[in-house]
Amino acid sequence: MPTPLDRALKSQLIEMPGFAGMVTAVAAWSIWGSDDWTEDELRRWLRNRNLLPNESATRDELLERVRANLRVSRRTKSPASQS
Repeated sequence: MPTPLDRALKSQLIEMPGFAGMVTAVAAWSIWGSDDWTEDELRRWLRNRNLLPNESATRDELLERVRANLRVSRRTKSPASQS
């Protein structure tokens, strides 16, 4: 005869894969999901980095400016450090 503990563990084993699947789906959506920024988010990102956008700039111009500033600059060796 199953005890209350046996019944509780059995019900958790049934629910666990569903919960794990839901957590996995949310994580996948967060990582690979939509990455569209609104115009306000683009302006805020530029403003926070003192790259103040023109108020009449279009969304495409803002996006181009953000992409240009997201690039990691390559560190070149200065002549002083090559010696």
